[in-house]
Amino acid sequence: MSRIFYSIFYASVWLFTLIPLNILYVFSDFFSLILQYIIRYRIKVVRENLSHCFPEKSEKEINAISRKFYSHICDFAIESLKTIHLSQKQLDKRFKYENIEVFEELYNKNKDITMVTGHYGNWEWMANFQNKIFYRFMVTYRPLRVKPVDKMIHDIRSKYGVTMIPVKETYKEVLKHKQNNELIIILSLVDQRPPRRNKYWTKFMNQDTPFYTGFEKIALKLNMAVVFMIVNKVKRGYYKVRFEKLFEDTAGLPDFIITEKIIKILENSIKDRPEYWLWSHKRWKHKVAIPRQPIKQ
Repeated sequence: MSRIFYSIFYASVWLFTLIPLNILYVFSDFFSLILQYIIRYRIKVVRENLSHCFPEKSEKEINAISRKFYSHICDFAIESLKTIHLSQKQLDKRFKYENIEVFEELYNKNKDITMVTGHYGNWEWMANFQNKIFYRFMVTYRPLRVKPVDKMIHDIRSKYGVTMIPVKETYKEVLKHKQNNELIIILSLVDQRPPRRNKYWTKFMNQDTPFYTGFEKIALKLNMAVVFMIVNKVKRGYYKVRFEKLFEDTAGLPDFIITEKIIKILENSIKDRPEYWLWSHKRWKHKVAIPRQPIKQ
């Protein structure tokens, strides 16, 4: 039954996304209005998150960012689904990499890479990245509870050869590829709410915030290079990606220094264009007052 349901669900999305992207954006505008003013999808969460992160902004400014956020998140959903029909050439025109030579340099130095980013801009169109590099490109993910949606997203993301890895299996997969002498890049989204264990508390966007540090532990243990990916939205449907090499060698670095540096870069991006971050996420659901751990010197 689940296979039949998935087939029907996928066929419906496949047919809908046959529509040209410029027309799909008309649907996106309509969906944005529905989400905000009829369904009111997480409107309270979005505005509370914005108010706490930007206490200096007026209610009018908060509402303006909120409206832009809903517009962007609907565009993002449409763009992600449209990937079903986008060719490699079409995606290359819309999602461009500015300094991809960073990876050639690290590849020549025989370095595995932990690449990190946040839920900012459009992270789904990284699907075309595998064909730009010599590395094996892997993306960590948390399986969704709704199985048909989870399978569809998995299939879209892996369309151009990206290897998807459940978060819990990351270290095992890394070791497997190292045993095969295959250089790898692992992409992790660092701003997800972490599990109850294995989290590090720090200041982020004006609030005490827990972060999952599994990606840092693996980087330190295996002396992987660390690269941050910054996605800038140029205009509707077009993005430019810039990479910042943070660390080439990580063995022996103090605990949490990688996480702190990543958090600061992500925070600066969000402050610059806040409407492109995922404000509907219940990022600060847990408000337990836990003191910030000092970085070891």
